[in-house]
Amino acid sequence: MALPLDTNLMQNATPHAAMPPRAPMEAREQTFGTAPSPTFADQPTKGPAWRAATFWPALIGTALLMSGLYGWLANGGMSGMEWALLSMIGATFIWVSLSVSTVGVAIAGLLARANADARPADEVTGIDVALLVPIYNEVPQNVFGNAVAMLHDLAQRKGPHAYSLFVLSDTRDDAIAAQEWQAFGELQRTAPVGFSVHYRRRSDNTDKKIGNIAEWVRGWGAAFEGMVVLDADSLMSGRAIDRLSSELSSDPRAGLIQTFPMLIGAQTVFARLQQFSNVAYGWLLAEGLATWARSEGNYYGHNAIIRTEAFATSAMLPHLRSRGGNDQLILSHDFVEAGLLRRAGWGVRFLPRVTGSFEETPATLIDYVIRDRRWCRGNLQHLRLLGTKGLHPVSRFHLFHGAVAYLLSPAWFFLLVIWALLGKDAETNVIRYFNEANPLFPDWPPAMSHIDSAVFLVIMYAMLLTPKIAGAGIIAATPRAARVFGGVGPFLSNFAIEVALSIAYAPIMMIQQTKAVLRAFTSSSEAWAPQARDARKHSWATLFKFHWVEMMLGTILLSGLLAGLVSLWLVPIVFSLVFSVPLSALSGMQVSERASAAFRLDSPYTLREPAIVRHALQERARLEGLLRAKDIPAE
Repeated sequence: MALPLDTNLMQNATPHAAMPPRAPMEAREQTFGTAPSPTFADQPTKGPAWRAATFWPALIGTALLMSGLYGWLANGGMSGMEWALLSMIGATFIWVSLSVSTVGVAIAGLLARANADARPADEVTGIDVALLVPIYNEVPQNVFGNAVAMLHDLAQRKGPHAYSLFVLSDTRDDAIAAQEWQAFGELQRTAPVGFSVHYRRRSDNTDKKIGNIAEWVRGWGAAFEGMVVLDADSLMSGRAIDRLSSELSSDPRAGLIQTFPMLIGAQTVFARLQQFSNVAYGWLLAEGLATWARSEGNYYGHNAIIRTEAFATSAMLPHLRSRGGNDQLILSHDFVEAGLLRRAGWGVRFLPRVTGSFEETPATLIDYVIRDRRWCRGNLQHLRLLGTKGLHPVSRFHLFHGAVAYLLSPAWFFLLVIWALLGKDAETNVIRYFNEANPLFPDWPPAMSHIDSAVFLVIMYAMLLTPKIAGAGIIAATPRAARVFGGVGPFLSNFAIEVALSIAYAPIMMIQQTKAVLRAFTSSSEAWAPQARDARKHSWATLFKFHWVEMMLGTILLSGLLAGLVSLWLVPIVFSLVFSVPLSALSGMQVSERASAAFRLDSPYTLREPAIVRHALQERARLEGLLRAKDIPAE
């Protein structure tokens, strides 16, 4: 369906805009203190057994561990430090256990052929779908190059649905905005017949991405049954978009359907590390989540389709009240929107088997950490929303889990400090326990010696690696799957490299996330900056400034090791912290295609780029040339 342009809007809008006639939709801002009447009485529940199989093993295993540790620690009475230690061990262990049980559920579901990703019926009614691309100071040729590739891929599908693409700009840089307008003109010229494309740059970027989407829903949402929300770096094949549209059309209870985006464009060591992990193991955790979550899934903010009416009536977000009494924007809005949709009775589904959904990943450790800081602040806001009236218990779990993902880093840091203070034995531990009979006599529980601490570390590392080992084992044992990774030999070699580098970067991320948590609790705002999407080399001065805390802590622990005061089991952590700067520099190094296949961290998407990715890269290059030519002044 090609919508006519609102020429009056084009003439009067400042800055540029090329939008269709308005199709206003009433949108109701939600309240957290009052639950609305649900649109549907209830969603069909198909998998309570899968949820029990996920949560009960984790809960029982954690309870048994804590009971055993309590029995050991309570020999001489429980001190405050012992209670804190027991609490931190329990808090970290249960979340690691949940990952393991989720993998178990995924494997069991695959063996039982549990269909958490059913396809729609053959007869699908065509619907009008908007493709929304909200952007903020992005590279224009990348955004519009992806758009051209997606539209042409959709045109080749000849599906039953009608699509219109909207680039919704919040760009503040006038030079970038001028290039956006030029790129949009080229997009209009090359768009396939039957597809309408539109552009709007807001003069005031109120409420950032949330406000951008909300304004579109209120102004034009009534013309579309569904909206596919895309990030600036999102790329989806025509088949994937058509599949989502058909799912929404055939499931009247669905309010949101989320895909599992795969990472593309990885050229640096750190990006390849993330991509390999995403492709080799991420699918297994995603499959497990889809199996037990069912209609209570989550939303990742992009690469998903949303029923426009459901969003307008059930998921328009209010502001929070800050500690200072001011209005505060909800930053990680996606989890909250998913919870509100489910609260209103709409299904929130997760379809990890929909192929052709892609996004990019930060190229360096520093760029990843900078993005992570924003996510941390937003996810910790969710703690204030756990009491929202009417939320489904699984939605509350998603909110809590998002916050815990960051709170675990301070918990791990606390355990690291305790293990360092324990020393190698009773003679070198800094902490002293005193019994009631003789307060001056140290009474160290034998079960908490350095040997037992090491055993606990080994158990935790083994459980943390279980999802990786399970995913790698399935691939290595399946010849067809191993071939797309370049063969069993290169895959296993790259698997070992990925595990080693992940272990090396984990302590650095622990410190950085601990800093992010402290920053979120002690400051009121974070600058809104576009994500760095292209590889960039950071100077040594930047690296030292960014990682000085890790280096300082690593040096202190190294001194303890050399003095014989710190257990040798902490050597891997000490190594990572002491060498955090060179490890960070390594993260940004380009992976040479001339390197051996056993060391390139190859995945199916680096060995054989999907057609939609190749087309997008070609369009990016073409647009870059056109924009550069227009910037050259005539002689």
